[in-house]
Amino acid sequence: MSIDSKEITGVIKKQLENYQSKLELKEVGYVLQVSDGIARVYGLEKVMYGELVLLPHNVFGMVLNLEADSVGCILFGGQQLIKEGDEVKRTGKVMEVPVGEALLGRVVNPIGQPLDGKGKVDTAGKTRPIEVIAPGVIERQPVKEPLQTGLKAIDSMIPIGRGQRELIVGDRQIGKTAIAIDTIINQKNDPKRPICIYVAIGQKQSNIAQIVKTLEAHGAMEYTIVVSATASDPAPLQYVAPYAGCAMGEEFLWKGKDVLCIYDDLTRHAQAYRQLALLLRRPPGREAYPGDVFYLHSRLLERACKLSDKNGGGSITALPIIETQAGDISAYIPTNVISITDGQIYLEGNLFFSGIRPAINPGLSVSRVGGTAQIKAMRQVAGKVRIELAQYSDLSAFAQFSSELDKASQMQLARGERIVEILKQKQYQPLPVEKQIIIIFAGINGFLDDIAVSKIKEFENSLYKYLDANHPEICAEINEKKVIEDALSEKINSAIKSFKEQFK
Repeated sequence: MSIDSKEITGVIKKQLENYQSKLELKEVGYVLQVSDGIARVYGLEKVMYGELVLLPHNVFGMVLNLEADSVGCILFGGQQLIKEGDEVKRTGKVMEVPVGEALLGRVVNPIGQPLDGKGKVDTAGKTRPIEVIAPGVIERQPVKEPLQTGLKAIDSMIPIGRGQRELIVGDRQIGKTAIAIDTIINQKNDPKRPICIYVAIGQKQSNIAQIVKTLEAHGAMEYTIVVSATASDPAPLQYVAPYAGCAMGEEFLWKGKDVLCIYDDLTRHAQAYRQLALLLRRPPGREAYPGDVFYLHSRLLERACKLSDKNGGGSITALPIIETQAGDISAYIPTNVISITDGQIYLEGNLFFSGIRPAINPGLSVSRVGGTAQIKAMRQVAGKVRIELAQYSDLSAFAQFSSELDKASQMQLARGERIVEILKQKQYQPLPVEKQIIIIFAGINGFLDDIAVSKIKEFENSLYKYLDANHPEICAEINEKKVIEDALSEKINSAIKSFKEQFK
């Protein structure tokens, strides 16, 4: 069989004509060392700060240190699968999380993977970077719209506005998380209901399960996203958790919606960051925290804002939680976060153990937005509450040393005791603002002065039932007009008087 050379050259020519050179450029590095959730990688010269990198076995890392000859990556789990010499690929993307309506009602980890056993979270591929620059001054407007917590002590004395950053600070186990959960539950009946995002950092899994159960029982999970980085999760996941929660909220913010973000708690977040910084060999500063620990929280909390109407008028309200040791709010992390936020709610152990719950200390608590975050009706009644409480605390300290007080002082003490009793509230029982206004109105106008302190709670609950049954128009009018005019004041006066006669 003879071979035709022309035929062979024809085939080769055809192959050469159809040949397309495909040049694929990949920047690949190699693991030098891996331990404690940190990988040192050689060879990624053009990698960006905060970029995601892919390691074998589908393990993801994020670049946090850029050094002369290597980069430091934090690993999101799977450290035991990585060994020296493994290949590391750039993704060209900074760290992103899935965002969108599909996350509502779900419990996810900081990377957006579901933890609730309800199947995949389908966000249609929509993501947002976890780190963004906060909106500038011109893109914002002042905070002026209230966000009701349903807690009398907060809504009357330390009001929170939409777009505000209000710190909840206090020792462990005295009701910090309870205030946050009550606030989420209270949004259920709000016509302008904000999307709630609860970020749990470094907590026990059983605690988070309990919180999710409580929210489901009160029908609050349908508008809530729970981002969970538990105590058993690696430090890198705890570090990115609040930024991931904030990114999920920003998706709704730029659609003109209101969002409430709770970071529980930032003390553990700072500790996770300290762990990473020390392992990355960054120089330690005070209490071994790295020098940029202030920036860690300021860049997160600055993203809470009320956007201008031109930008859709959405808002993110941040309620960061900080745990103190023995009530010391002058420690490093508490003072840092106090200086970043627009006020703080300070919970005191002594008050909690003496039965005053929520255990809010009105002297050390403050809202720097103040009355602008209250409806006018609440401002009308709440102004006197703080004064009455301040006079009561001064007098009660003085009364311990004096056996006989004049009548005016005795009346002042009696009034103060009753106002303290009014402000007590059981957990998971937030109150609508109109009912808060009515009971505070009764307290400051002397309607409770002749009722025994032990009977105040019974009086309050019976008064609400009486008003719902006989005078529903009073609550409706407060809700609609948001101001107590003379005619309405008279109506409330006469309704409380007629109820009081029945109650006695």
